Amino acid sequence: MTEPELNIITGAFSYTGRYITERLLAQGKRVRTLTGHPDRPNPFAGRVEIMPFNFDNPPALVDSLRGATTLFNTYWVRFSHGDRTFAEAVADTKTLIRAAEEAGVRRIVHVSITNADEESPLPYFRGKGVLERAIAESKLSYTIIRPTVIFGKEDILINNIAWLLRRFPVFAVLGSGDYRLQPVYVEDMADMAVAAAERSGNEVFEAVGPDSFTFDALVRLIREKIGSRARIVHLPPGPALHLSRIVGLLVGDVVLTQDEVDGLMAGLLVSEAPPTGCTRLSDWLEENASAVGSRYASELQRHYR
Repeated sequence: MTEPELNIITGAFSYTGRYITERLLAQGKRVRTLTGHPDRPNPFAGRVEIMPFNFDNPPALVDSLRGATTLFNTYWVRFSHGDRTFAEAVADTKTLIRAAEEAGVRRIVHVSITNADEESPLPYFRGKGVLERAIAESKLSYTIIRPTVIFGKEDILINNIAWLLRRFPVFAVLGSGDYRLQPVYVEDMADMAVAAAERSGNEVFEAVGPDSFTFDALVRLIREKIGSRARIVHLPPGPALHLSRIVGLLVGDVVLTQDEVDGLMAGLLVSEAPPTGCTRLSDWLEENASAVGSRYASELQRHYR
């Protein structure tokens, strides 16, 4: 019997990566993950092989990629923290791309961000733009997926807005709140990624949901669906960011960064492309109203501890 096709995914135990992994396993494919936390519990009951990233050991990284048909890359950092910086994430991903070339990987499916731009003043969007170019100039067949805000059971933004609305009498919206978001469902996103692996041509496409909200309307929708009575107030970005830092001290996390404020208010989380996802956030909130925001989702706990 021939061995099942090997697919490799960075971060199979994380957010988006977990949903992609579920689909690959359901298709009977062999899955190996590269992770920065190889000692964490395996939620797939041993069905996923585990290897460390080995960014500092390129020959070992090549060996861990050898024999794979497709590399799904979800590796990135939301913000610089300690010795984990955007510059390091860019350098590590370039090392990964070179290793995939050397290992003979056929195709990479890479998760970027909508409005990625090498010239962006924001390091998150700039780094994603730099990596899009590195992939396009590589020897790999590729799909680059550009999601907006991804929502789902484990997401941070929507969940933590709901958490704050459940626990505090006031919720502060930065500025006017008229800047927009276009959330895409994590399951729709995972479907797109897995389908992209079966294609052969090089492509870049947007992963965007069917709904577009102003931030103010999004907060009000979440408040309505979870039955919160919190008062929504509008504050200048500076004081609102300061309040988020106070909450961060209470929960031991980074709730919001200046770069995220700038990207959000600049309208970088919406796309001019037609929707590619089909799940509406309003419907999902209706179905998950009792669970969303019931627990705080910590970025530091998830990725840095």
